[in-house]
Amino acid sequence: MTDDPRPWEPPLAGSEAQHLTGMLDRLRWTFRWKADGLDHEALNRRLPSSALTIGALLKHLANCEDDIFSWRIAGQRPTALLDAPDDMELDAWQFDASGDDPGWLYRRYDESVARSRRTLAAIVAEGRLDEPGHLTFGDQRPSIRRYVCDLIEEYGRHTGHADLIREAIDGRVGEDPPEGWRPTGPDDPQPTPSETATENTAPANERNDS
Repeated sequence: MTDDPRPWEPPLAGSEAQHLTGMLDRLRWTFRWKADGLDHEALNRRLPSSALTIGALLKHLANCEDDIFSWRIAGQRPTALLDAPDDMELDAWQFDASGDDPGWLYRRYDESVARSRRTLAAIVAEGRLDEPGHLTFGDQRPSIRRYVCDLIEEYGRHTGHADLIREAIDGRVGEDPPEGWRPTGPDDPQPTPSETATENTAPANERNDS
């Protein structure tokens, strides 16, 4: 784990590849903070208007990480999808965390992200972002860069979902985690909702992370 107190912050003036990977990682960190430290009941809390839960999003985004980097880019069977039961439709399984242990959900997501980070770091170091991925659509093979952009889009959508759900659970709001924050599990000490709100409800133009 990095010692940087704000590892989610993209470079201020980096290369195109650094900004691409930095934006993806910022969304990962933000989503993980929104999902952090919840028990089984909270991970399965829903808003009245949606069937989505934070537990389901942890499960789904772990699948997305491995689908993109293992299958669509490298042509290897995604590790995370080995957990899916053979007798259950994938979408029904990955969007239902009601029977899942919180520790398993967090470990599975964190491990998927760690695998993807290693793979993407190697791709960038080798200058391969513009190489074609594994899958063919018609007579075209999308580039690795396109797949990274697809994952950024996926995170943008679901981090917004997690933001609304988490605020309804305990009032946690904000753009970025507090400086020095690191992922925890459901049994680790968590800040109270009042502490979280105090740290993170300042207008964006007044925050250090804006």
